[in-house]
Amino acid sequence: MNIYDFAIIGGGVVGCAIARELARYKAEILLLERECDVCFGTSGRNSGVSHAGFYIPPNTLKAKLNVLGNRMLPTLCNELDVPFREIGKLVVAKNDDEIKYLEKLKRQGEKNGVVGLRIIDKEEIRELEPRVNGIKALYSPRSGILDPFELTIALAENAMENGADIMLNCEVRDIHVREEFFELKTERGDFRAEYLINSSGLSADEISRMVGIEKYKIYPCRGEYHVLDKNCSDIVKMLIYPVPPSESGGLGVHLTPTVHGNLMLGPSAEFILDKEDLSTTREVMEDLIREAKEIVPGINASGIIRSFSGIRPKLNKNGKFADFVIKEEIERFINLVGIESPGLTAAPAIAKFVLNIIRKKKSLERKEKFKETRRRKPRFSELNEEERARLIGKDKRYSEIICRCELVTRREIIDSWRNPLNARSLNSIKIRTRAGMGRCQGSFCLPRIIDILREEFNIDPLKLTLSCKDSEMFFDYTRRENENHKC
Repeated sequence: MNIYDFAIIGGGVVGCAIARELARYKAEILLLERECDVCFGTSGRNSGVSHAGFYIPPNTLKAKLNVLGNRMLPTLCNELDVPFREIGKLVVAKNDDEIKYLEKLKRQGEKNGVVGLRIIDKEEIRELEPRVNGIKALYSPRSGILDPFELTIALAENAMENGADIMLNCEVRDIHVREEFFELKTERGDFRAEYLINSSGLSADEISRMVGIEKYKIYPCRGEYHVLDKNCSDIVKMLIYPVPPSESGGLGVHLTPTVHGNLMLGPSAEFILDKEDLSTTREVMEDLIREAKEIVPGINASGIIRSFSGIRPKLNKNGKFADFVIKEEIERFINLVGIESPGLTAAPAIAKFVLNIIRKKKSLERKEKFKETRRRKPRFSELNEEERARLIGKDKRYSEIICRCELVTRREIIDSWRNPLNARSLNSIKIRTRAGMGRCQGSFCLPRIIDILREEFNIDPLKLTLSCKDSEMFFDYTRRENENHKC
């Protein structure tokens, strides 16, 4: 049986942040993720926003960790070579009734320690964002954007580089609580750990029940999004939010620029029964455009290149506020439940918080050498002509463009398949290179990526999956002449 000091269940941004934090110390660390890659759950299906911390009631754990995480993210992203931009946010009031809520948000944020909040009038709104329609707005300079895929992958890779073990395709099916350790039954064998950390997001209530804690129930809340083409990127420069609707428990349909130049609309907020129902609906898709137009009339549905949904693990089914649950529930079992927005922002602060819980009972010795930085491989699309020529001179595979929309090269596809986590799916390539995320959504690059996998790695296309289990792309060949198979 494999024996560890710490086992973490869940490979989202919080679980990976905890693994990296613990990897600073002399300990055996294991992270278990049921999907075939990290960030395939809630962490990879959100707005990618670093929230300043004014939406959350004061004197709550969620508010404290939100504000602290917002301060930590720029340094963390710099250490891990993850793009981060502090672009600011406007929360826009469309009528006089909504102005009072802006004042409430400002008071709340200031109590939480958020700096720089100002309520601005229509003229200043137009100076900052000429296309935004509102009579007043709350301006937050400390709000930012990042790529949640890149951050989660970077945290996981850095944790591994510092000695942590990460096992994908490893769903925990049962947990036996022993006197001095936890025994975890998984589809890839049994593991034993002195401490167990439940960071499983939507499954946090199920994992809790496995150790005898019955009091939690996760209510899945689905949010649907549109992604607009990069030629829409000049519509707004900042994060543009409405005054939150009181009945939904969400922040309302907002406009979010991304670090890669797209613009996102969403999310909606709909409580559903199935935690895995990631469908999108015609009615909600139309509502997203309508609500976005109320703030920015120039938004046009013709710019949409993709729609998707994500699910938030809420602790209240009526949308009312629920604080983060992060505590040692039973001896050496640290439970994280209801870690929804702003979980991405709070992730580095949550990791420190979990570490402090552990250190109250267990002595931890720091490693003499902890590699704090991580450099990602160069993105061809981000380089100037001289830098591109230098790369091509070293490796001709940089000269072959596989994804025209995102300017991804053959060499980058190969490197993404050889990722340190050993993640093997077409979506794993996608989130590492952005191939398939552009205007044509993979219609040009997908056949070429499959050819590369056959040529470079002798991969049978019939065994390729889009994501994880039961997502095979092909079922048979149309011909087999001279072993020149065509799917």
